[in-house]
Amino acid sequence: MEPLTEQEIRAAFVNCTKGEAKRLSVPRDLADRPWDDLDYLGWRDPQAPDRAYLVTEWRDGRPRAVALRSSAPAFGQTRRSMCTMCLTTHSGGVSLMVAPKAGKAGQQGNSVGAYICSDLACSLYVRGKRDAGIGARLHETITLEEKIRRTVANVAAFVAKVSTA
Repeated sequence: MEPLTEQEIRAAFVNCTKGEAKRLSVPRDLADRPWDDLDYLGWRDPQAPDRAYLVTEWRDGRPRAVALRSSAPAFGQTRRSMCTMCLTTHSGGVSLMVAPKAGKAGQQGNSVGAYICSDLACSLYVRGKRDAGIGARLHETITLEEKIRRTVANVAAFVAKVSTA
């Protein structure tokens, strides 16, 4: 993924108003992010733990961002859950993330949800740069590049569902 500026990120949101995008919390460490290893930029809002944000490069090369709400973390959860983006399993490390749809549909309360890694670090789990514990990655016969393409396709499909009315 190409490095993004705060202004590019704020302008990319499809499911919130310009005022909301202006007020949301953008990471201060953008220059320190491992951009070469990211398929999308994701972060949790430090002031509001139930809010998360995801920015991806869209088909036209421009960034597209969505605001998310997450379910409360399940404390003491021992059952493993799988992220629908990167197919990593975690014990307590996957949250239901819900995004209001863009435009009028979102204003009417329509939303799209997916189970996503709570820390939004799918790219790093796929590449083995972050460890989710024993048994987190299923043995697959596909290449790393194919896993990356699958994750990118899953994220793009989710963002497309949010973006369409």
